[in-house]
Amino acid sequence: MKKTILITGSTDGIGLETAKLLARKGHNILIHGRNKTKLNKAYEHLIPLTTSEKLKAYQADLSNMPNVMQLAKTITDNHSTIDVLINNAGIYTTPSPQTDQGLDVRFAVNTLAPYLLTKQIAPLMPETGRVLNLSSAAQAPVVLEALRGNIKIDNANQAYAQSKLAITMWSFYLAQEHPSNWPSIIAINPGSLLASKMVKNAYGIEGKSLSIGAEVLVKAALDKDFENASGTYFDNDSNTFSAPHNDALNSEKNKALVQTIESLLQKLV
Repeated sequence: MKKTILITGSTDGIGLETAKLLARKGHNILIHGRNKTKLNKAYEHLIPLTTSEKLKAYQADLSNMPNVMQLAKTITDNHSTIDVLINNAGIYTTPSPQTDQGLDVRFAVNTLAPYLLTKQIAPLMPETGRVLNLSSAAQAPVVLEALRGNIKIDNANQAYAQSKLAITMWSFYLAQEHPSNWPSIIAINPGSLLASKMVKNAYGIEGKSLSIGAEVLVKAALDKDFENASGTYFDNDSNTFSAPHNDALNSEKNKALVQTIESLLQKLV
């Protein structure tokens, strides 16, 4: 049975490689990008692998929460069902670390945008649906005042690691709060130091094959091994479900984080 799969940040890197694999399998693919030119290029790259009926492209700046809301509305208007949402878009370094809304861009793109998109898209998803949230081996305790934008994080690695623990924490929280009538929510480390633009810019290395990350995302989207995995963390470095950072296992910290996110979003959208 062919599925409709939305992949954020799919104009390059793991997102584009995942879209290629899924397109070849005949699924309906919704790609997303911030830059119109790159989005068009990705579309042209994918169209030989599928058909125009099975490939749609959506543009949105995920650092801007009203843009995220508009993206969700457009998708809702155009599609009755989304089977899989892959929250892949992420950012590590940038010349402008603060968004127009006063947030650290890592928290905005890596944490808040996927949370907001998930909440908006979830009504379109069947109980058998899956939300795959890109986490990382890099996870650091979340400073809620930094998430709110009240404290500046000067170290890019620290900001990134906090944002990736934050997406892992809200994945666990939503999975616990919605044990039924909701899609599965799974946090995934697709693999460390893969050959993405992010890794090249951050570390100046080529990195390992992107197929490592793309293949695990395809498995997580389709395979039975992930059928009952809601509220878990899959570490592709060890190729197994494992424990994330201890904070993600703390229900009170998860709740406080989600309350902070909800409070922020009320002001931002």
